Amino acid sequence: MSNKIEQEFQQKKEPVRLNKYLSEAGVCSRREADRLIESGRVSVDGKRAGTGMRILPGQVVRVGKKVVSRQDEMIVLAVNKPVGIVCTEEKRERNSIVRYLDYPVRVTYIGRLDKDSRGLLLMTNNGDIINKMMRAGNLHEKEYKVTVDKEITKEFLEKMAGGVPILDTVTRPCKIKKIGKYTFQIILTQGLNRQIRRMCEALGYQVKDLVRTRIMNIELGNLKEGAVRRLTDEELNLLYEQIRQSSNEPVRVWE
Repeated sequence: MSNKIEQEFQQKKEPVRLNKYLSEAGVCSRREADRLIESGRVSVDGKRAGTGMRILPGQVVRVGKKVVSRQDEMIVLAVNKPVGIVCTEEKRERNSIVRYLDYPVRVTYIGRLDKDSRGLLLMTNNGDIINKMMRAGNLHEKEYKVTVDKEITKEFLEKMAGGVPILDTVTRPCKIKKIGKYTFQIILTQGLNRQIRRMCEALGYQVKDLVRTRIMNIELGNLKEGAVRRLTDEELNLLYEQIRQSSNEPVRVWE
């Protein structure tokens, strides 16, 4: 173990709320875990479990008659998500990212990337870094390459950079650069729902292709579409330096 994020991950293993324990064991999401607990199907040391209880090392957790245990290894993956794959844990969604990856350890996404978009998506079983990376107030950068349906003008770039009224607010000023007649690069530090698409639509443009190329220090690089790789210790240590002062309070996801 040679990266600081995993060291902290291991140190914070105890105690843990039961719903998180079940989630990390790959049983289900935290919300579904709460329903399982309330239904009386979960026991701890042979006794019916209660919502909100914490699990200590050595305790035996069962769902029905099956003993479950959470994963001890931290996983952080970079995925090149194809168009058509949905960032959801909904089991009824046939094209969910969870089904698509079919990873042996239960991981979830760090910020959604909408169904019609492609590119870099991070997946992990470390809830602390999810919250630190996703919280808009932490001002962490996400970079995209976007192709639109008509020629990009100076006025369009200036309005995008200065802030666009969408969803009853005005988007935070951002960095944007024209890299082709119909293509631009944009760096956001917030993540409103379908933000780039809505910004373009508000200015009379339609997005034809949207690729996320970077999240903070993690680059998509030459990772092939649909491929997955583990982050390196070097990447994780640099990420640690960027998020260690960040708030990890739960937040709404960005995309």
